[in-house]
Amino acid sequence: MAIEAARFSPSLAAAAFLARRPPPALFPFSLRRRIPLLHVLAGSSGGDGRVVALSSSELRKRRGLSSSSGAADPASDGDEKLRSLRRLFARPDVAIDAYIVPSQDAHQSEFIAECFMRRAYLTGFTGSAGTAVVTKDKAALWTDGRYFLQAEKELTHEWTLMRSGNHGVPTTSEWLNDVLPSGCRVGIDPFLFSFDAAEELKDSISNKNHELVLVRGMNLVDEIWGDARPEPPKEPTRVHDIKYAGIDVPSKLSFIRSHLTENGCDAVVISMLDEVAWLLNMRGSDVPHSPVFYSYLIVEVSTATLFVDSNKVSEDVLEHLEKAGVKLKPYEAIVSEVERLAEKGAKLWLDSSSVNAAIITAFKSSCDKHMKKKGKAGEKVEKEAYSDEPTGVENGALNAVYNVSPVTLAKSVKNEAEIEGMKNSHLRDAAALAEFWCWLEDEVCKSVPLTEVQVAEKLLEFRKKQDGFIETSFDTISGYGANGAVIHYRPTPEDCSSVGSDNLFLLDSGAQYIDGTTDITRTVHFGEPSPRQKECFTRVLQGHIALDQAVFPERTPGFVLDVLARSSLWKIGLDYRHGHGVGAALNVHEGPQSISYRYGNLTALQKGMIVSNEPGYYEDNSFGIRIENLLLIKELNLANSFGGISYLGFERLTFVPIQSKLIDVSLLSPSEINWVNDYHEEVWDKVSPLLSGDTRDWLWKNTRPILDVTHRYSHAQDIA
Repeated sequence: MAIEAARFSPSLAAAAFLARRPPPALFPFSLRRRIPLLHVLAGSSGGDGRVVALSSSELRKRRGLSSSSGAADPASDGDEKLRSLRRLFARPDVAIDAYIVPSQDAHQSEFIAECFMRRAYLTGFTGSAGTAVVTKDKAALWTDGRYFLQAEKELTHEWTLMRSGNHGVPTTSEWLNDVLPSGCRVGIDPFLFSFDAAEELKDSISNKNHELVLVRGMNLVDEIWGDARPEPPKEPTRVHDIKYAGIDVPSKLSFIRSHLTENGCDAVVISMLDEVAWLLNMRGSDVPHSPVFYSYLIVEVSTATLFVDSNKVSEDVLEHLEKAGVKLKPYEAIVSEVERLAEKGAKLWLDSSSVNAAIITAFKSSCDKHMKKKGKAGEKVEKEAYSDEPTGVENGALNAVYNVSPVTLAKSVKNEAEIEGMKNSHLRDAAALAEFWCWLEDEVCKSVPLTEVQVAEKLLEFRKKQDGFIETSFDTISGYGANGAVIHYRPTPEDCSSVGSDNLFLLDSGAQYIDGTTDITRTVHFGEPSPRQKECFTRVLQGHIALDQAVFPERTPGFVLDVLARSSLWKIGLDYRHGHGVGAALNVHEGPQSISYRYGNLTALQKGMIVSNEPGYYEDNSFGIRIENLLLIKELNLANSFGGISYLGFERLTFVPIQSKLIDVSLLSPSEINWVNDYHEEVWDKVSPLLSGDTRDWLWKNTRPILDVTHRYSHAQDIA
């Protein structure tokens, strides 16, 4: 699945802030961890020119679109949700001038439960990425290029659409500094912002002497949502069997505790849902497309506590946790537990890029109170042994280490059982896809009318037949013609196209199985592709092949390899923007590893990581092309080992034919032709034993070798 940079950011606003900073390598680690309390810094009011953005109603007028809400004056016929929200601004216990509503939940999740879709409820915009900002007289929504057209259709005339990333479009903080008079109060729900994102926001709005207000005790959108708000998910959790997990929970906890000891910490707070699930060998179904459950985990040197709704914990799961020495507490008790640890004088390991501001500020505040009680506010402490500067210093007391979660990297490097599960699940998925493509090709050839939605639903039917299928790993991107050029296109029954034989069809889909997670994209043409389409497809294929064959030294970050996937496109002035890592029976988008243009991601690719190989090209209003396989990073046995280091390469996990009809063989080198033929031979060898009848015949036909131009010419002369 294609994923852009904004998807990894805590919020679009934070992404914009971080984009202005030098890559992380330019910052010493000590500087990254030297994080002050949230407070307002005095600053000059500034004098940047005002940037004017068009409202949604004006955009519709210019495009000839009608507005169901009309063009009434917001002051006289405003959105009732906005009016209700603004009334809350004046409450004495709130007292704010603006409120920011991000897309995230309290765990910075990409996919969230319906009850946490606050931004969608408030704005009516249902895209997965966006940030809403409401002042006393204005309302604006920021989203990225994947969703511009969708936002224009879904936003009422009350809202101004901010096309994030476009030239001249301000960030949320720049806009607030522009529209608010100096000295205003900007409110956020501290549970919905990572501490880093909140700090960035606080620093930015301080340029106009604005104060960042952490609105505690309630979310203002929830207040106006009221009884209509969906109930929180209550589905039961399950144990992820050791034959799939590979490593038991006590061993994983021991690994984390060794890191605590090495860093002089007493406990670590784990808030990312996939990290909790991985560490405890548990899975859930609270979040669409991801087998995770809402929870926090605190691991101490001798104990571990899972904060979760106990109704989700069956007797089997409870026994599983008790054997590992994990006790339960209510989900809502996380803040009070962090405050208790602070009162004990415990030093916490906190990943401020993922742990929310509510937790970290509560810990800091409790530490301050504790130190004042002990009379140690001015006491000097020695610096961290591994750092040039102290981290987490409040009132002279060293009480926290701010660093990336110790689970993040460990989870991304798959063990043997996880790798085996990923391989097996990909083969079953390939069988389902072979059945699907055989069916679809036949239906289109018979001119059976099928919409993009019906096609996606049929694919789901085929996948459901496979052993161990749980759910899709993301909403299927089923895009015919121009819709394929929308990177994260999501068809709906009310607004979709029919799949035919006159244009390209792009299908990006994936599944969650009991033993693995899949993500695959294929682009096909059921008629006769144009020379332009064949050239673009072949350029994309060349990039795919180049990355697949890459050999690179250990400690190489993914962005270094990214050029291999783009160089063929660059030769004719084309490009694209996406790439990601993948979890094992977990999130389909997993960090920190990726192969993409994000040069700031310095995470080294390591043996056992899984990444996507998905170059593409998108021609607006015409067609989209993407070829995606998942790759396992493996160590290579080479004749040399310069500098005594290891060299790495890739092993393919995805085995589905690449449509030969779309390949302009004249553009391929002999080695590239050999790659296509070798890949298709491997597809046949691995997948054909799982198929029979028409589907097996389809696979045979679509895995036959292609011939280079010279071979074809010679063959034609022989026939003559």
